[in-house]
Amino acid sequence: MSILTPAEVAATIDTIAEVQQPSGLILWYPGGHADPWNHVEAAMALALGGYRAEAEHAYDWLVKTQHFDGSWCTYYLADGVEEPRRDPNVVAYLAVGVWHHYLLTGDLGFVESLWPTVEPAIDFVLRMQRPGGEIIWSMDPDGTMGRYALLTGSSSIVFSLRCAIAIAELLGHERPEWELAAGRLAHAVAHNYDTAFEPKTRWAMDWYYPVLCGAMAGEAGRLRIAERWDEFVMPEVGVRCVSDRPWVTAAETAECVMALDAVGLVDDAHTLLAWTRHLRDDDGSYWTGCVHPQCVNFPGGERSTYTAAAVVLATEALVGSGPTSGLFRGETIPAVMDLAPDLPVTEA
Repeated sequence: MSILTPAEVAATIDTIAEVQQPSGLILWYPGGHADPWNHVEAAMALALGGYRAEAEHAYDWLVKTQHFDGSWCTYYLADGVEEPRRDPNVVAYLAVGVWHHYLLTGDLGFVESLWPTVEPAIDFVLRMQRPGGEIIWSMDPDGTMGRYALLTGSSSIVFSLRCAIAIAELLGHERPEWELAAGRLAHAVAHNYDTAFEPKTRWAMDWYYPVLCGAMAGEAGRLRIAERWDEFVMPEVGVRCVSDRPWVTAAETAECVMALDAVGLVDDAHTLLAWTRHLRDDDGSYWTGCVHPQCVNFPGGERSTYTAAAVVLATEALVGSGPTSGLFRGETIPAVMDLAPDLPVTEA
């Protein structure tokens, strides 16, 4: 098995474009639902494939649907809201997409036009931060907060905050409160992962996301990966979404690829990325996952845009040479601060 060729990457991006709705919304699959996080991930892939207008249409959908408090709902359908609960991880990820789009296009005007959307989104997220640094995982439409924080979501928010700070710096806006919040959150992810968050240790994303976001960098990140490699990685197949079931997903595998690359485990990253090929369909789309050893695709034979986007972004990270190829290695964004609530700033 081998990593995708440029022509194969282009074919995969084409399959994402086919699912975009006239409104700009990018569904998981035709007739399915969407969420703003995966919507942004798909828009990033579209931009990499030369679908710049389509990607910007996707961001325009977010501008038009943002709530007065800076948030979005968790899930949408083509014709409305499916799940009105707010998820701060979903809300924050816009910053990653905007920064990625700027790196790719150099269009300062685009960033300026999205700043009035990015700023309230990040402020909304940080209103959900606890004193220990972690961020509550949800808010009901009536403002009721969830009872706990999630490690994967908080880790992803670390990366989103780094991109948001880069955007603010580019535009000349000082946001020291964002920097401090990011530092406290990174500290919670790196050091309090077993006490500050709801236990979800069977899930692969809780394993590699602290590495992918940069909170566990260098040797700490490599040790994190090594500790549970045998639990989550199925040789020749990919990364299990949960440690106790033979359920492999291409998206988790591709994201793990980027985490490996971020801490210098490049050979392992190439190997894992090549293993995603068995979930590639003839038209370039990707089956979400499969059950082994039966090799039955799940759920329900679903081919998802977010899975295709994850493979595209992982391929760009490993073999790309453009301005976005180093983003998930932490290039072009501020270094991770590890800042306990009562300690001075130190850079990781």
